[in-house]
Amino acid sequence: MSDADQLRRLLLERSVRRGDFVLASGQRSSYYIDCRLTTMSAEGQVLIGRLGLAAVRAAIAAASWGTDTIIDAFSVRKEAKGHGMGQLIEGNFHAGEAVVVVEDVITSGGSAIKAIAAVEKAGAQVLGVLAVVDREQGGRERIAEAGHKVVSLTTTSALGLAQARNVSTQ
Repeated sequence: MSDADQLRRLLLERSVRRGDFVLASGQRSSYYIDCRLTTMSAEGQVLIGRLGLAAVRAAIAAASWGTDTIIDAFSVRKEAKGHGMGQLIEGNFHAGEAVVVVEDVITSGGSAIKAIAAVEKAGAQVLGVLAVVDREQGGRERIAEAGHKVVSLTTTSALGLAQARNVSTQ
């Protein structure tokens, strides 16, 4: 079984829940994907690490050609925390670097677009977005329209979830 097949199996086993959910985008859905249950498992970390690195290298081959690049991580908060250093961006972030924004699930693309804006404002160049799951609800296209490449490790169709109807709230 390929790494991609194993990741799909693991997402379906650990991360997909059926029911009635309101997503961060405000849309209603008959399923919810909590990727943390996969991304924080030992098996998921190995699979996403291998698939993600291959996807990032493929997406930025020109920038990584001939290097042994070490890829560190940082996270972008929804808002700066009110204690400590009060930062919006935490971790191994340095202005002037070229970065890839990683999303667990893309629905509307809003979270990724906010993260892109924050890291660009802080002085980084965004090479693209890497998503574990694309819900295929227009987010990928919205991010691409904003001028950023999007690579997804899997989609809701590949997970067999495309038949689950999503309804917007109004």
